[in-house]
Amino acid sequence: MRDPTRDEVNASGAAAGGVRQPVGGLQSAGREFPRLPRAIWPPAFTAARRSASAAAGERGGEPGAGERRPGAAGVGAQKSPPVDLAGRPQTRDQILAPKRRDATGGGRSTSRRAYQPRPDVIRAGLRACCRGIMQVGAFSVVINLLMLTVPLYLFQLSDRVLTSRSIDTLVMLSVIAIGALTLLVVLDGLRRFVLTRIAVQLESLLGAPVMAAALRSADVGATRDIQALRDLQQVRSFINGPVMLVLFDAPMAPLYFLAVFLIHPMLGVLATLAGLVLFGIAVLNERLTAKDYGAAGNYAMRANVQAAAQARNAQVIGAMGMLEEAILLWGRENAASMKAQVNANDRNIYLASLSRYVRLVTQVGILGWGAYLAVQGSVTGGMMIAASLIASRALAPIEGAIEGWRGFVQAKAAYGRIRSLLDTPTNDTERMLLPKPEGRLQADKILYIPPGTRRTVLNGVSFTLEAGDTLAIIGPSGGGKSTLARMLVGCIAPTAGSVRLDFMDLRNWDRRQLGESIGYLPQDIELFPGTIKANIARMRQDATDEEIAKAAVLAGVHEMISGFQDGYETEIAVDGSPLSGGQKQQIALARAFFGDPRVIVLDEPNANLDTAGERALAAALARAKRQGITVVLVTQRPAVLQSVNKILILREGQVAAFGERDQILPRLMAQTQDEALAAARGVATPARV
Repeated sequence: MRDPTRDEVNASGAAAGGVRQPVGGLQSAGREFPRLPRAIWPPAFTAARRSASAAAGERGGEPGAGERRPGAAGVGAQKSPPVDLAGRPQTRDQILAPKRRDATGGGRSTSRRAYQPRPDVIRAGLRACCRGIMQVGAFSVVINLLMLTVPLYLFQLSDRVLTSRSIDTLVMLSVIAIGALTLLVVLDGLRRFVLTRIAVQLESLLGAPVMAAALRSADVGATRDIQALRDLQQVRSFINGPVMLVLFDAPMAPLYFLAVFLIHPMLGVLATLAGLVLFGIAVLNERLTAKDYGAAGNYAMRANVQAAAQARNAQVIGAMGMLEEAILLWGRENAASMKAQVNANDRNIYLASLSRYVRLVTQVGILGWGAYLAVQGSVTGGMMIAASLIASRALAPIEGAIEGWRGFVQAKAAYGRIRSLLDTPTNDTERMLLPKPEGRLQADKILYIPPGTRRTVLNGVSFTLEAGDTLAIIGPSGGGKSTLARMLVGCIAPTAGSVRLDFMDLRNWDRRQLGESIGYLPQDIELFPGTIKANIARMRQDATDEEIAKAAVLAGVHEMISGFQDGYETEIAVDGSPLSGGQKQQIALARAFFGDPRVIVLDEPNANLDTAGERALAAALARAKRQGITVVLVTQRPAVLQSVNKILILREGQVAAFGERDQILPRLMAQTQDEALAAARGVATPARV
C-alpha cells in the first residue's frame, strides 16, 4: 500500500480541522528529509515494534503505536501512559514503539529508544549474514571442483586426442571444458555479488550500534572511538576484497593435494612439502609484520585526529601563522605511521616473493620429476602436466594469503577495536518510561574525578531547585562550572553522589525520554550541516513547523531568522556559515528550547551575544520562568543575574555559596569591591561570600 502524499494528508487534515503536518519529517525547499532505512534497524528493534503494534491492535483494534492518522486534530492522538489499563508498568516491548503526542502539541513523544549496543551485536550480525556465507561456501566448493577443468582437459588432450587423432573426441572435450569454465565464471561472479551484499548488510546491521557506542564514548572524552566508523568500513572492504575469496578457497587445498597424490605418490609428497614450506613462510610473515602493521595503524589514527583538529581550527592556524607547527604535529605522527608501514611492507614483500619462488620451483620440480617418471613409464605426459597445474592451484591460496596479509591484519585490528568498543560496559540498560518530569532538579554530594586522573573537579556539590527556578552558576575559571553543567544533563556521570530529576537519578531515566525533557546549550557551539529549521528541530523527522516556530519564538530568535533570505530554510555549512558566532549561539538556544523541555542548562549563553542578543536572552529566560521551566545557566557576566532567582558560587569544585539572588548578590558585590581595593593596594584577600 502506498504512503499518502503530502497534499492528500494536508487536505484531509484541513477537512478535519487539524493543523498542517508534514509527512515523513521536515520539509526543506520542496523535498523531504529521507526516512531512516529499515535495513539499518536492529532485528530486536524491529521485532519489538511488531509485537507492540500487535498488542495495540488486540487491545483497541487501532493502528499500531506510532502510526499517524491523516487529518487527526492537533498533532496526534493522546500519548500512551507508561502503565497499562490495569495500572501495571508497561514492558519494554510495549513501550518501544513510537508514541503519539497529545493534542496540545506539548509533551515530546517518548518514541523510539536510541540504538543500544550489546556485547553480542557482532554475533547477531554474523547470524543475520549466515545464509549468505553458506551460499558463498557452497559456490566455493563447486568453483574449486571446476578449477580442475583445465588440468583434466590437458591430460585428456595429451593422452587421448593426440594418440587417437580423433577430432570428435577433441570437439566433445572442448565443448565440455568450455561449458565447465562458463559455469565457473558465472558462479565466481555470483560469489562476489553475494560477498558484496554480505559486506553491505553487515555494515548496515552494525552501523547504528557502532555509531551509538562511538558517540557515547566520545561523550565522555574518548574521541578516538570515532575511529570505529572507519574500522567498520575497513571490515566491509576486507569482506568484499580478494583475500576473503582466498580464505574460502583455502579449505579446498587438500582436495588438490589428494589429486596430485592420485596421479603419483612421489609427486604428491613433493607438492605437500612445498605446501608446508609455504605455510611456514606464512607463519613467519605474521610474526614479522603484525607488530609493525599494528603500530602503523595506531600512528595513522593519531595523525587523523591531529588533521581533524587542525581542520576545525584552520582559521586560527592561518591567522596566527601556526601552519608550520600544525604540519609538524601532523607530520610527526604520519611519518611514524609510514615508517612502520614501510618496515612491515618490506618484510611482507620479501616473504611474498619467497613464496612465489617456492611455488614456481615446485612446478618445475613436479614437471622434472614427472618427466623422469614418464621416462620410467610410471606416468604419462598428460599426467605430468596435470600434476604441475593442480599443485600450483593447491599452493595458490597460501601464496595469496601471504600477499594479502596486510589487509587481513588491518581488518583483524579493526574488528578488535569494534569488539572492544561494543563490549565496553554502559549504563544503557532498559528503563521504564516515567511520567513526564516537572523539573525538580537536585544535586546530592556530587564528587567527580575524571577517569585516568586523580584531580578532583567537583567535591561535595549539593543544591536543590524546584520546578520553575532559575539558577546562575558563577565562579572563577577552572572551578568546575562547565563540568557541573554537563553532569546536570547526563553527559557525564558523577564518581560519587547523584543528580536527580523529579527525585529519580538521571541514570535511571530512559535516555531518549530524558533527552526530550532537557535542553542543553554547550559552551562550544556546534551546529549540524543542514537548514536552520532542521537544527532547531534537533534533526527530528517527526517535528512540526509549529513546534519549530514555537521554540524560535520562545528563544527570541524568530525575528533574527526572518531576516535571512531563505528564513528557516537557510542552509548551514559545516563551519556554521553564513551565521556569526552570536547567531549560532541563538540558534543553539532555540534548539535547547525545542520540544517543551522541563530543564534547560545553558553554559555561557551570552558569551557571543551583543546587547540586543542579551536582551533577547533575558526575555527568553523570563518566558521560560512563566512556563515553569527550570533553568540553570553558567555565566561570567553580571547582566543576566537579574533574570535568575538563585545563585550558586563554585570555587575549586566546591560550593562557596548558594541561595536566593537577593541574599547572595549583595555579598558578592561587596566581595568584588574588596578584591578590587585589595588589588589596587597590592594585597591579596581571602575568598569569601
